[in-house]
Amino acid sequence: MPPAWLQRRIAEPPGKCAVCGAWPAQPLCPACVGRFAAPCARCRCCALPLPGGVEVCGACVREAPPLDACFAAVNYAYPWSGLVARFKFQGEAGWAASFAARLRDIPGLAGELGHCDLLLPLPLAPRRLAERGFNQALLLARALDARRTEPRLLLRVRETGAQAALDRRARQANVQGAFALEPLRAAEVRGASVLLVDDVMTSGASLHAAARVLGQAGASRVSAVVLARTDEP
Repeated sequence: MPPAWLQRRIAEPPGKCAVCGAWPAQPLCPACVGRFAAPCARCRCCALPLPGGVEVCGACVREAPPLDACFAAVNYAYPWSGLVARFKFQGEAGWAASFAARLRDIPGLAGELGHCDLLLPLPLAPRRLAERGFNQALLLARALDARRTEPRLLLRVRETGAQAALDRRARQANVQGAFALEPLRAAEVRGASVLLVDDVMTSGASLHAAARVLGQAGASRVSAVVLARTDEP
């Protein structure tokens, strides 16, 4: 159960649309949702935007990622980059409900949620969790399905440096060995369909590292969903 101050932050979303300034009953008005969150064709393996009719990007054809499926609601661009920053760094936990609504609008995610056994939020390192006060991925997962969310099964066991300035290869090396399963509960993953949850996906290095841990533990299916996907160069 989140602490009282966080419950209040979750329950009290902004009183007007954070993008256009209109005064709806939700933090994002329907017009802005329609304008900035329209679904687009994405690679089913890494969620990069693709031309219509193409299912898998060239990079995933050349080297299949360790995810059976990957979903993203929006591109990491205006207004989402600023809203995510408010969510993560300014303590505006109330965005979790609105962001989870965008996740539910992703084509195909309802079916993925329908047959998954566990929702696992990507864990934060203890130092970063202490600085932030909450794990944004956990809030998103709970807003999607609190009953199947397990916050203490997937662990971050190694501090990693900031990913932002690193290239793809360096990002992969940076998160190698960063995740593990709670030893006394690892058997819960065997044969399970698992959905990883995070807020933003850039190279996918962290999600892929976590997915490999789950695959090695015997998960039958590992997929991922994020709010925003960066457009990799």
